[in-house]
Amino acid sequence: MQIFVNNIQEAVAGTEAVEELTLKVIRAAMEQEGVNPAAEVSVVFVDDAYIHRLNREYRGVDRPTDVLSFAMQEMVDEEPAINEDFQAEFDEDEGPLLGDIIISLETAVRQAKEYNHTLEREVAFLAVHGFLHLLGYDHMEEAETRVMRLREEAILAGLELTR
Repeated sequence: MQIFVNNIQEAVAGTEAVEELTLKVIRAAMEQEGVNPAAEVSVVFVDDAYIHRLNREYRGVDRPTDVLSFAMQEMVDEEPAINEDFQAEFDEDEGPLLGDIIISLETAVRQAKEYNHTLEREVAFLAVHGFLHLLGYDHMEEAETRVMRLREEAILAGLELTR
């Protein structure tokens, strides 16, 4: 399991604990979702200006957002989980490159205040949310949203990071 965390923003200071928690959360999500242990994921912490540019360029939405996910592989089937066909495409020594999760720490700080919880809890939620998108989960339809929210809360509850 290779998880790379890179902090390229300077707007929010003292993020070492957030970075460590993000590693822990992604590891737990990978285990709970049954992801190939050799899989690779990248998490990048950015500021609002950076994520705004990405959101505009890749989604056509001209404003900052909290988290973006860029999956490296399209899922083989429509089910929101890593399946054997998907994992078989990769050499066991290398593992699948799942993709990148981009999190705006500026937005995370605002949302943590808005939802009355810690920055750590907010970033943990955003990391899990972004990670589940890499696996094919989505929230475009009400039924998809319910499934994704249940998975998010189950992963966070397993780490005692409830609301």
